Amino acid sequence: MIARLLAAVLALALAGCATVPPQPPVARTIEWAGLAAEGLPEQRVTVWLPPEYAANPARRYPVLYMWDGQNLFDPAQTHYGKAWMVQDVLGRMVGAGEAEPHIVVGVWSPPGKDRYRVYLPQKPAAAMPDAVRAAMAGEAGGPFAADRQLGWVADVLKPRVDRTFRTRTAPRDTTVVGASMGGLMACYAAIERPDVFGRAGCVSIPFAPVGGDVAAAHKPGIERAWAAYLATALGRPGGRRIWMDHGTAGMDGTFGPWQDAVAGDFAAAGWAEGRDFTARSFAGAEHDENFWRARMPEMLAWLWR
Repeated sequence: MIARLLAAVLALALAGCATVPPQPPVARTIEWAGLAAEGLPEQRVTVWLPPEYAANPARRYPVLYMWDGQNLFDPAQTHYGKAWMVQDVLGRMVGAGEAEPHIVVGVWSPPGKDRYRVYLPQKPAAAMPDAVRAAMAGEAGGPFAADRQLGWVADVLKPRVDRTFRTRTAPRDTTVVGASMGGLMACYAAIERPDVFGRAGCVSIPFAPVGGDVAAAHKPGIERAWAAYLATALGRPGGRRIWMDHGTAGMDGTFGPWQDAVAGDFAAAGWAEGRDFTARSFAGAEHDENFWRARMPEMLAWLWR
């Protein structure tokens, strides 16, 4: 009896000394909602910290900013039940040694017409033909505000992110990505604020963001507006890298000629295809998050090479 009791006590003691298997690191998500921004709809931001963040308290991280932040991580938050699933894409890339861990900052877009008016690049839009500007004004339903939106992200949100988290703050460590109108806004960010954004992924870009009939009727004027804007605003690459792409199916199937024209403007400004910028086409790709997610690794690998 005593022997059995001693054996039980010893077993308990040994169990207490057993090593608990280490738990794998997990990502952390922070939500900032109800943020006031002068002249803009109320802002909401999702910050995603990679699993490595808590486990490496001395390490600093590059940052990936993305427009349409509600479409990045959870299909339940989107309007169409589709999401980029950025956490999965980055997880696979980091695991395969194709990318280093990044902090992701998702800037939510406002609903309805507000999204169009805060994502429409104002400076090239101002040079469009009168009929195109009228169509844009009808689509926006209010004053264009891309400059305000970009200024808030660059001058208010980014400093807060940099104060709050262990970031690497240089433009080469700060990437901005978006799709559709968000893709236009990503390009606009890298052109207008090279002091902040050194990498831009511009996905499924509608360089003629008006109805097809209006765009077709005023194609030369729209192309001239972009050419004039880029000739004065783009400047030399200065280490920047910009990715542009479109699919060939559905809505994206109309984007090719517009992207070709803008790519020519980049080349005319001294940007080298393949080194400073790239303009890609993806056969059969449609205008939605599933297709954007599929080519995200190729885009990020090119931007971060």
